[in-house]
Amino acid sequence: MVQPINSRPLSEQFKGLVRLTRWKEYVPFVIPLTILGALLAARPHGILLDWRLVAVIAANILAVSYAFMINDIEDALVPAERARRNPITLGMVNIRTGYAVCRIIAAVTLILYAIGGLSPFLIGLLTLFISHMYSWRPVRLKAHPVTDIVSHSLMLSGLLLLAGYFLYHNDPGVVWFVAGGATLFSVYGQLYNQLREFETDKSAGLQNTAIWLGEQATRRIMHISAALAIACLAVAIFRDVFPVAFLVAVPVGFMLMALLRTSGSHIKQAVELEDARRLRRRVSRLNGWLLINIIVTAWLVYTIGDQMQILEQISFDFWGS
Repeated sequence: MVQPINSRPLSEQFKGLVRLTRWKEYVPFVIPLTILGALLAARPHGILLDWRLVAVIAANILAVSYAFMINDIEDALVPAERARRNPITLGMVNIRTGYAVCRIIAAVTLILYAIGGLSPFLIGLLTLFISHMYSWRPVRLKAHPVTDIVSHSLMLSGLLLLAGYFLYHNDPGVVWFVAGGATLFSVYGQLYNQLREFETDKSAGLQNTAIWLGEQATRRIMHISAALAIACLAVAIFRDVFPVAFLVAVPVGFMLMALLRTSGSHIKQAVELEDARRLRRRVSRLNGWLLINIIVTAWLVYTIGDQMQILEQISFDFWGS
């Protein structure tokens, strides 16, 4: 039973709220996805990045925080989905306090999206709406086949990228392929997670997409999703969506990923089999995040450098005249 919030020290309540956000699980991909969307809009249209991008990045982070927080709060009220890591279940945070903080986060999130303009605001509003419906018990999109995968992939991938893009431009064109590729990769990851927990979820009586399709069909859909995602990115590359500097960063990222795998090999030998499997999954996820961050950072540095030259030229022309 969840303890009253007054029975917990303020420091523990605060730690519980921070833990409720599970920020470590998404910040490494929310930031590069948002920046990627902005860069895709800025590059071909000669648009300068500005401070509004910081506001939309913060909004995307808070929107995903809301999704994770409301998920754990609602899960705490469903016996079959209570998790030991859930701060609500552990009594670190009272449910009423959790809901109150969620409302504050939602309000701040919408204000930050509004700073970016009407289009980012509407995309952010949709992201928050899906995030709430995904876990809210009267609807609970995550408890139904197909809607669990679609909603999860949109709110944690495609919509984040589009919020960054629509901050600077309203006609994505071929960029829809990039957003589609990111969403399909997210579909692959979510189906992989459902397969990993297949027996546990089935025993608990859950009805997600993997259980509805069966293991073999789910694996086929996974592979199709990955193939389509790669095809979408290939189309984007062929259509010159990404600059050369962006592509050069790819082999550098893979080299760093190889170094990370080598440095972690001795750790794998020191843990039990199940822990080793968990560690391999974590290292694989970290490798993916590392690659994405390296590539996007390289493009961002390239863009900022290019913009600095533009600003210097504008300043020279102004003072020279």
